Amino acid sequence: MKIKFGWLPTSIAVALAAGASMALTGPALAQDMAESETGTALEEVTVTARKREEALQDVALSVSAMGQREIDANFATDLRDLTYVSPNLVLDDTNQGPGGVAATYIRGIGVSEVEKNFDPAVGVVVDGVFRGTMTGSIVRAIDLQRVEVLRGPQGTLFGRNTIGGVINLERSKPTMESGGKVRGSYGDYETAVLDGIVNFGNGETWGVKLSASYRDQGEGYFKNVTTGRRDGQSEYKAGGVNLLFAPADGVEIEWTSLIERTDQDSNQLLNVAQPGQVFCDVYAWCSPNTSTPVSGDRYRVGQAFDNYTWPTERFPTNQTPDPGFDHFGLSPFNSTFDADTHQVEVRWDLNENYRIDYIGARWETEEKVITDWDATQDLLFHTDRPAEYEQDTHELRLTYDAGEELTYTVGAYYWDSEYEIRLRSLIAFFTPFDGFLLDLPQTTNQTSESKALFFEGDYRFNEAWTLTVGGRWTDDDKTTDQFNEGNPFTTTASAKESWSEFTPKVALKWDFQDDAMLYALYSRGYRAGGFNGRVDSVETATIPYDPETVDNYELGYKSRHMDGRLQFNATLFYMDYKDKQEEIQQPSETSGTGQVTRVVNASNATISGAELELMYLFESGLTMRANLGLLDAEYDDFLVDVGTPDNPVFADFSSLDFRRAPEVTASVSGEYEVDLEKGSLLLHAGARYMSSHEVDFANKPELSNGSSTVVDASISYFVNNWYLSAFGRNLTDDDSYALGFDVAGLWSYAAVRPPRTYGFEVGYSW
Repeated sequence: MKIKFGWLPTSIAVALAAGASMALTGPALAQDMAESETGTALEEVTVTARKREEALQDVALSVSAMGQREIDANFATDLRDLTYVSPNLVLDDTNQGPGGVAATYIRGIGVSEVEKNFDPAVGVVVDGVFRGTMTGSIVRAIDLQRVEVLRGPQGTLFGRNTIGGVINLERSKPTMESGGKVRGSYGDYETAVLDGIVNFGNGETWGVKLSASYRDQGEGYFKNVTTGRRDGQSEYKAGGVNLLFAPADGVEIEWTSLIERTDQDSNQLLNVAQPGQVFCDVYAWCSPNTSTPVSGDRYRVGQAFDNYTWPTERFPTNQTPDPGFDHFGLSPFNSTFDADTHQVEVRWDLNENYRIDYIGARWETEEKVITDWDATQDLLFHTDRPAEYEQDTHELRLTYDAGEELTYTVGAYYWDSEYEIRLRSLIAFFTPFDGFLLDLPQTTNQTSESKALFFEGDYRFNEAWTLTVGGRWTDDDKTTDQFNEGNPFTTTASAKESWSEFTPKVALKWDFQDDAMLYALYSRGYRAGGFNGRVDSVETATIPYDPETVDNYELGYKSRHMDGRLQFNATLFYMDYKDKQEEIQQPSETSGTGQVTRVVNASNATISGAELELMYLFESGLTMRANLGLLDAEYDDFLVDVGTPDNPVFADFSSLDFRRAPEVTASVSGEYEVDLEKGSLLLHAGARYMSSHEVDFANKPELSNGSSTVVDASISYFVNNWYLSAFGRNLTDDDSYALGFDVAGLWSYAAVRPPRTYGFEVGYSW
């Protein structure tokens, strides 16, 4: 895919003109805004992108930020509703497991897998703690105070597995004062939400914040054409306590515990098999065309877990599921995801110049899910996937800032994680006789230990020039253990491996005017190696894949104009992607499915592009945000062995497009507040555009997305301490695919994004 930069100026003009037009004709979107003394300036936004508070416009880094007011105005359910904050950002729920399995891509770099042997390529950091899996990384938008999107490798301060960037989230802290807020909403699909926060304390030395949330969706988005049921129901409950203790001047100790419980229907997938694939040619499950699933509509599904005969003698393991909605004791319409977070943070100002920060945390999850991957009323390929994951992290930082030429942060980091999945594949295609079921168990247990030392410092030569130098040394150790429980189609094996990497950073900033600066940046990102989680032999279980690296080069411009009412930032970037980890499929004579998915360092690539961001405060009080991302992601070389170990066959895939790498992303949004005789009215709206892009590795036409535009809007009335709102999301009813997967010539499956939704909300604060 080639970006023709000749149309770059025209594209910029069109995007910004569209934003201005939207702003002038009705509610558009906005930066979290606080009026200056004259009431005519955008707020100076503070970010923690470099582990200390800095003004957004002073940071020599590609970063976008959103404050609490804008988050609240979006009535966001989770992170997916906030993606318009940044150009070149794509975030979807892949619907491959409970609790939300994130496919987060920045500048075309990310991961779309459910298996936990895949490390993230974009880090999701919540209150300073990195989440080590894609499952559970679609964070609920409850009590979010700030969202920051850091684009490009963040290997110095955030470490490994951030080669695409970081989404940095912060929740509110205890206020130490009495107060709180409560809100409730009801929307279509029988969706009810109730959550609240209560603060209390003595105002000086201690404070407590209690939070609770409940969300129930009683009707799913999907009509099941086999059972008549509305699939996609879910229930989410959470409770948290946040304690803040300040025993002495300059010392704060904060403890956070958050317990989250999710019960939901198993994931709704669509069969989009085409002629030439086994499930179409042999079993007659064929899509009518490349844009329509077998079920006839993207919001209709066909799975039927209760439509089988389970003769005891046909089970190799002599396990017979109960009749009806039950596979081995777990209802397919009752998947679960439990997450517990426990965290302590110490902030200690040693004196005016030195500060120590320590964050220690444990995040653990447990999930149960049965998935109908063939997405039909037949049992062709299902899995039972109970899994547990836990991680412990410790980070210690020393920051020096005396208000002089030199400032720096140095630190140490330790990570320890473990996960186990007891996968059972239920396979009924290509079996000896009709109705025969292969029950293939495979247990995977993998551990990861990581240690790092890091530093980053600024040296200000004079008022105009600042040099930033940083680096991080990381050492990773991983182990894998595979158990087959006596099944001849799976593998028993163990292995371990270690890697280390140094990731440097250099930036030069030139403040050539009071409100304008240019910067040049080089940074390197590193994503750890590992072991395959899906295996079919001792070889695939024990031979590790190596780390991948990204070298990033940026030129950036940041500015404020018109007495602070206009803010404009621009970035050009070029990234050299080495040893890219790819999930490839190979035929297999030793797996029950006839194929195996492996991770190999199969390719090198080049990624380049541009990012433009604009915020403008009109004299009327209307605030607009607009951004434009242009992306060109290409493989330099991509050779894959698609044969077997005895008969290797190499194919050249370098002509494929990257997944989730649209050439153009653009958004416009804004808010406008109107004072009334009693109270005020807040209008908010936003639109996000993505050009056509792939969600499947193989670029299969039945799994491609055309261009799309998603529009959200809300209107809120505030009076005294109350507010009443009406809101709508995805008003264009965009039905693009959030997931696409071609299963080795057997069939293709997909998952669709949520449809148009709307609702009403009432809230009270004190």
